[in-house]
Amino acid sequence: MPRFSIIVPAFGVAGRLSQALDSVLTQSFRDIELIAVCDAPDSPEGAVVTGYAERDDRVVPLTSPPSGGLGVARTAGAEAATGAYLLFLDGDDLLAPGALAAIEARLAGTGDVDVLYFDHERVHWWDSETTTPPLVKTPKGAFTPDRAPELTGVSVPAWSAAYRRAFLAEHRLGFPASHFTDVGWGGLVTLAAGRLAVLRSVCVRHLVRRQGSRLHSPGKHQVDLLDQVELVMGRAAELSLPAERARPLFEQLFAVVLRTAAHPERLPAHLRRAFFRRAGRLYRRHRPDGYRPPAGSVGVQHRLLASGAYSAFRALRGVNQGPAKAVRGAAVPRGLRTRARYALELRRPLDPGLAVYCAYWGRGYACNPAAIHAKARELAPHIRSVFLVEPDAVDSLPRDVEYAVIGSRAYWDVLARATYLINNANFADSVVKRPGSVHLQTQHGTPLKKMGVDQSTYPVVAAASGSFAKLLARVDRWDYNLSSNRHSTEMWERAYPGSYEALEYGYPRNDVYYTATAEDVARVRRELGVPEDRTALLYAPTHRDTSTGYDARLDLEAFCDAVGDDYVVLLRAHYFYDQEGASAGSGRVIDVTRHRSSEDVCLAADALITDYSSIMFDYANLDRPIVVYADDWDVYQETRGVYFDLLGAPPGKVAHTPEELATAFRDGSYTGGPAAALRTVFRQRFCQFDDGRAAERVVRRVLLGEPAESIPAVLPLAERVPAPAHALVRS
Repeated sequence: MPRFSIIVPAFGVAGRLSQALDSVLTQSFRDIELIAVCDAPDSPEGAVVTGYAERDDRVVPLTSPPSGGLGVARTAGAEAATGAYLLFLDGDDLLAPGALAAIEARLAGTGDVDVLYFDHERVHWWDSETTTPPLVKTPKGAFTPDRAPELTGVSVPAWSAAYRRAFLAEHRLGFPASHFTDVGWGGLVTLAAGRLAVLRSVCVRHLVRRQGSRLHSPGKHQVDLLDQVELVMGRAAELSLPAERARPLFEQLFAVVLRTAAHPERLPAHLRRAFFRRAGRLYRRHRPDGYRPPAGSVGVQHRLLASGAYSAFRALRGVNQGPAKAVRGAAVPRGLRTRARYALELRRPLDPGLAVYCAYWGRGYACNPAAIHAKARELAPHIRSVFLVEPDAVDSLPRDVEYAVIGSRAYWDVLARATYLINNANFADSVVKRPGSVHLQTQHGTPLKKMGVDQSTYPVVAAASGSFAKLLARVDRWDYNLSSNRHSTEMWERAYPGSYEALEYGYPRNDVYYTATAEDVARVRRELGVPEDRTALLYAPTHRDTSTGYDARLDLEAFCDAVGDDYVVLLRAHYFYDQEGASAGSGRVIDVTRHRSSEDVCLAADALITDYSSIMFDYANLDRPIVVYADDWDVYQETRGVYFDLLGAPPGKVAHTPEELATAFRDGSYTGGPAAALRTVFRQRFCQFDDGRAAERVVRRVLLGEPAESIPAVLPLAERVPAPAHALVRS
């Protein structure tokens, strides 16, 4: 039997779950079991836990339906536990280094108490500022609850204590199946306990999420608080709790109730008066004999609650003003006439048959938005689709695509009225997120480099990124965020903290890698001017934040000399430089930087050469050779920041110098067995959800509103057939 069972409910925390598990498994005290409770083995969190369980036999995966909530997951973990003591840890929190050793040492000094409370830190998600809520004053050693009546348990989070498992089993203690379970659990545990102790050492670092606690969010679940209060006070009455213990318990419970009552926006309007009246009845029923409310305004709130004076309570708190509307105070477009027109259009109803699309800040008809747009015209023709573009991109649009020029009157009109807004970057800060509108963030790549708020610790990148506060305001508009693999799901959660739903549907722009035919490949090669008898190598370097302009980082003419006449290079610079172009000295190098579709360019290429561009993740769907040209990896990961070691898990051959790169093509090692084996592993990890039907899944779920369970499942990788390469066609 292990000494400690650490139970980790893991719902919606895939991006930080690894850190939580590592904080447990790397403890110096190792006599433990770690029970990770997920909603399903194939969920993002379930996949993380499965990987840990395969590497460490102390990890025990467990499943519990997310609909049951945190309390049900914790109870399931407790019932499966075998340790002498149970600890709970949220999936995005950390067990402090040395915590278990400190807890064990304290238990050795106090004996096997029923509950050992310990300190914790609350860490703000953004600036790492910490606060340590103090525990109440208690005797030094083990003590009975009557010697520390202020320690009621209702204000102590479940993850800030260790519980003797036999004690919990004896009293049949479990978490209530509702919200505010820490209140009910903490109160019931302390009421049942015979011996307690305190460790005044920080054992848990609790992340205060940007989204805040669900307990502070609006909804009818706020009423569950009163269920917990009734549960605890009812048990106290059954035990005939002495007045010296009943008074602090009563006061602490109703302090929580009054905080909710003082924020009526947390409750639906039709439940506010009922909540207050029921709270008043509970107050009167369980008020200890001789209880005197606190002095000051808090005491006034107590008396108003006791008398059921809801109107007077509302007047006292000034809540009749109500929350400000979303449009009031929102940033607005420049120009008096534009402002007036946009404000007027915002007052009109949303158009349920209107969707707007934008890609790369209006650069043209491209990427995921274009693929979704095309599929929507097929599956949802009743929805009017408008693409937003800059003036200089109008001529590049397909003739049958309706568009609006960014900044024009039509642009602001459709943005004000559209129900569906789809973008692979972000709409302007002045765009208002209207109630009932649906914003889909499609992203435009798989993250190797640090993104979003994760860039904050890299000065050069952070300076170029602008205001993170504005970035997060844009994230708050997202309803859905698209992902092409589990890695992206986890990293987006960290980089863009928000309340959106992750859609693991694949990238629609990559559908063509499974739907294109040999004729399509031949057509694109002709359009790009690729000779029939040449092997086309796509060279696609990424942007360097330390550079002020385009830098090819490779002498392409010299490379062509070195590899011979069988090859032609397709040069595609990062989209930041699509207006600069790049010089091409001969017919051996074809500049395709300004070609509208990167997908077409990939289809035409027989192999890819890139450094750290996310194009490698998309190109891997084609199952064609990829060579990583890593001439400055150490500098790049130091200045830009990366999420994983690319050179430790590359998609194929790695070259560090121009000579090594040329050699890989001369001797054929770029496409040999070892390179192919690396590519297979890479595809399994990063081509997880791309199967040719991503656009269909998005349209059916987002635009047609079909339930998640009816959306087509992703085809297994082994059953997918990529578009044929030109070289294979010729053979």
